Amino acid sequence: QVQLVESGGGLVQAGGSLTLSCVASGLSFTPYAMAWFRQADGKERDFVAAITWLDGTTYYTDSVKGRFTISRDSAKNAMYLQMNDLKIEDTAVYYCAAEEFPVRNFHYTDFGSWGQGTQVTVSS
Repeated sequence: QVQLVESGGGLVQAGGSLTLSCVASGLSFTPYAMAWFRQADGKERDFVAAITWLDGTTYYTDSVKGRFTISRDSAKNAMYLQMNDLKIEDTAVYYCAAEEFPVRNFHYTDFGSWGQGTQVTVSS
């Protein structure tokens, strides 16, 4: 059974930085992609960034381009999200996700495995 465990969330002031980590265990497949999503209170779960596992191609939602960097360490089955210049609107629960099969739109319904989430709160 696939387990995804996120860590690294916390409280940070606007303009600050955080790095989220996601470690996968129990993988019986090589992921096509892993991704970060976030969900703010009362809102839908939104795509943040993704990385294809074999070649490391990265994708970002427009609002985080230039501020966030996604990376992975295949040897450790780990994925990271370096978040710089954080804004109040980045406040959300951040989820790690993995999918075995090719995805097109990076919608949350495209991903079959999920972590429990880690809270990121950005204060003014």
